[in-house]
Amino acid sequence: MSEPALRIQNLSKSFGTTKALDDVGFDVPQGSIFGLLGPNGAGKTTLFSIAAGFLRADAGSLRVLGVDIAHIAELQGRMTILPQDASFQKNVPILDQLVFLRQLDGSDRATAEREVTEALEAVGIAQYRKRGIHALSHGMLKRMGIAQAFLGRPEVILLDEPTSGLDPKNASQIRELVRELQRSRRVTTVISSHYLLEIEELCDHVAILDKGKVVVSGSLDEIRAQGRVLKLELPRVLTEAEVARIAAVAGVAAVVPRHARRYELTLASGDDAVVRDALRALLDLGIAPRSLSQGNSLLDFFLSVTGDGAATAPVSA
Repeated sequence: MSEPALRIQNLSKSFGTTKALDDVGFDVPQGSIFGLLGPNGAGKTTLFSIAAGFLRADAGSLRVLGVDIAHIAELQGRMTILPQDASFQKNVPILDQLVFLRQLDGSDRATAEREVTEALEAVGIAQYRKRGIHALSHGMLKRMGIAQAFLGRPEVILLDEPTSGLDPKNASQIRELVRELQRSRRVTTVISSHYLLEIEELCDHVAILDKGKVVVSGSLDEIRAQGRVLKLELPRVLTEAEVARIAAVAGVAAVVPRHARRYELTLASGDDAVVRDALRALLDLGIAPRSLSQGNSLLDFFLSVTGDGAATAPVSA
């Protein structure tokens, strides 16, 4: 088995009394598109900043391609990063800015110009290469950032919230760019996001962070399988005690109210016995569902494990 592209072990980082990362650990497989998913404030950007060498961890280790991040200079040219709020020089032509970055990695001017032009063509803004960033829209600036991240021959690319602030059309185009560049370069790409659909569309492996801790990590299929959902329409609203009774059934991860008399039970496994036990618990309470259906939802698994969707209080009719 090959060494992971990133190995994170017992990583912790605090800012004053706030623990941004708390004993975080997971592996990022080589060649994967890995999603780092979590609500705002979960610790995603802090983890990226440590990986990029912008911050130093209080404890633990982070290795990229087998190199401890304390020796980040050894990763020159092998890892690139697109920060969430990447900024560029306003009055310097786009071509010159990106060529300068490649020259910092050791490329000669001619090679750098060729690579930059190819990258700008790949993201569809080559016609602006001799102009300043004032000529670019917000979406085009994101494209420029993607071009910068994929310049040269990096083996690991970190993209922090690459579609943040974009409208749906531009966000979709950026995701397609990442997919195409990933296919052509065969790199390991790590994407942080709080958009579940983006992670589901792009990634094959995921780690979910919440309040600085890793809740779960693994392949997207494995995690999605844990998000099995039983959707119910009931004849009446559940009381708080009834919600607690259903939530206590072994294998039920959360009871999530959707709207009046409709509930979703997030199940911890694909075992049909869990469904039977949950339905039996409802019938024991004298509640016969009017309708039910099943599905697998990363959204509902995410809500259940981050504590944003579990309900213990009744919902008004």
